[in-house]
Amino acid sequence: MTIPKDNTQLENARRLRREMTPHERKLWYLFLRRYPVNIYKQRIIGRFIVDFYCASARLVIELDGSQHYEPQGLAYDAERSQFLMSLGLEILRFSNRDIDRDFRGVCTQIDLIIRKRLQDLSVTCGDSSPKGRAKGLHPIT
Repeated sequence: MTIPKDNTQLENARRLRREMTPHERKLWYLFLRRYPVNIYKQRIIGRFIVDFYCASARLVIELDGSQHYEPQGLAYDAERSQFLMSLGLEILRFSNRDIDRDFRGVCTQIDLIIRKRLQDLSVTCGDSSPKGRAKGLHPIT
């Protein structure tokens, strides 16, 4: 399934890439940027911009600040989650507090989910070739 992209969001996505929150910056520079499978930051999916997206694992990674727990933020996240799931994407959410208090645990969970998704997707697609699968993934030490 092709992932839709609303190009009217392009400037906003570029701005968000330049102005990442401290928690997004920490996760990106200390873990996701060098991850052996491509992960994109501030990716446009439909009319939404997700924090991080791993296309090969069909995984969205979101970091939630306090605004996500307000009624308006909860409603927006519910609408966005429903749309993303309708595309067959899995959403992994972490609070900023998770990043502050258990960064290593967050990284380990992301790694495990990506590995599982890649394995499940290669089995589902009947793909036994290494194309689309993670090469060089090693456990986090």
